[in-house]
Amino acid sequence: MNEALLYSFRRCPYAMRARLALRYSGVAVRIIEVSLKAKPAEMLALSPKGTVPVLNVGDQVIEESLEIMEWALAQHDPEDWRLQGHPAVYELIEANDQGFKHHLNRYKYPERYPEQPMEAYRAEGEVFLQKLEGLLAEREYLLADHLSLADVALAPFVRQFAHVDREWFAGTPYRRLQAWLQRFLESPLFIAVMAKP
Repeated sequence: MNEALLYSFRRCPYAMRARLALRYSGVAVRIIEVSLKAKPAEMLALSPKGTVPVLNVGDQVIEESLEIMEWALAQHDPEDWRLQGHPAVYELIEANDQGFKHHLNRYKYPERYPEQPMEAYRAEGEVFLQKLEGLLAEREYLLADHLSLADVALAPFVRQFAHVDREWFAGTPYRRLQAWLQRFLESPLFIAVMAKP
């Protein structure tokens, strides 16, 4: 296999989850950190939409973070992150990507969405946090007794939501979710993919 190249932006949650899956699966990949203000011409030639992450491996270009994760896990998935293709994994990721992300954007950038106060957007996002808190009542991870694709795909977005107002998040009753997020942030895997190049 030719060397895999990943165009990434360190703090982008979509790029984070791609890097997490690639590292976990042991795929050798060269990461190119992209300046969003000056995107490299090579990346734009591969993916004209100009968003990260973009994975180029051989003659294949993969432009969606979830597809990159699935490609990486198809190479090697030693701890069964895919939970043997259980539909709950993809249902949860879809709820995150289609619903929660919408509210997160508005909560994080309320000045761009003046139709409602910030707190209203936060309350809409909280519905998803409550769902996650409920899932964690049975176990330490969302869908299994170990890390799965769902945990890794969602955690960068929950992290972003928590960081908008850390004091508020720390004061919420979502104790299990707080512990889940903290375990993720302290994991060797997350620390490794967040190291500055």
